[in-house]
Amino acid sequence: MKILALDSSGLVASAAYLVDGVMVAEYTVNDKLTHSQTLLPMLDVMRKQVGFELTELDAVAAAMGPGSFTGLRIGAATVKGLGLALDKPVIPVPSVDGLAFQLYGAQGIICPIMDARRNQVYTGFYRFERGQFKVIKEQCAQSMQDTLDQLADFEDTVIFLGDGVPVHRKTISEQLGEKAFFAPEFAGRQRAGAVGALAGIYYQQGKFVTADDFEPEYLRKSQAEREREERLKHEETNI
Repeated sequence: MKILALDSSGLVASAAYLVDGVMVAEYTVNDKLTHSQTLLPMLDVMRKQVGFELTELDAVAAAMGPGSFTGLRIGAATVKGLGLALDKPVIPVPSVDGLAFQLYGAQGIICPIMDARRNQVYTGFYRFERGQFKVIKEQCAQSMQDTLDQLADFEDTVIFLGDGVPVHRKTISEQLGEKAFFAPEFAGRQRAGAVGALAGIYYQQGKFVTADDFEPEYLRKSQAEREREERLKHEETNI
């Protein structure tokens, strides 16, 4: 099975091409350019380097969110365009699932944390049991403190990864102590290769949609939407 996977849910832009679960190519950049500037050129370079045609693909996979609102919109537009043009199914992979899958085979609980600002994180709890990827708590948006309180109920060690680690590492260490471990920095950012590998599993489980039906999952309102609601509420109270 040939899968093109994209991840634009965070600061990193990443594209990967997998054949029968084997990653043939991956192009990942972590720079200050917007995903609209990088994603399609990266895809074109990777395609030309490897020498495959988009028409050969069996499916397109994408990190569906949560994450950067702008990044998710760019990724969704790209994936929907490819899926519609090629008439291929789209495999949505929750962004937090994709992050967790990067630590395949890790012991204990895997807890990705993506910084959502205002002391909030996008997170979920995962583990591997006999090589099987298990979702203990589905991805959600919640406070870092709620996350730590929930993890305190587990006896297992917990390994954290994601761009929320530098923000919350001190608090995590103080509250969880020796239970807390941290993935190395190189493994702490989104990678399309992991999204594509997990997408292959999800495809076999029937977890795919048409390009028309694919939509990003934001989990919370954008800052602009929150500010607008706060402004309207303030205006109503002053009438």
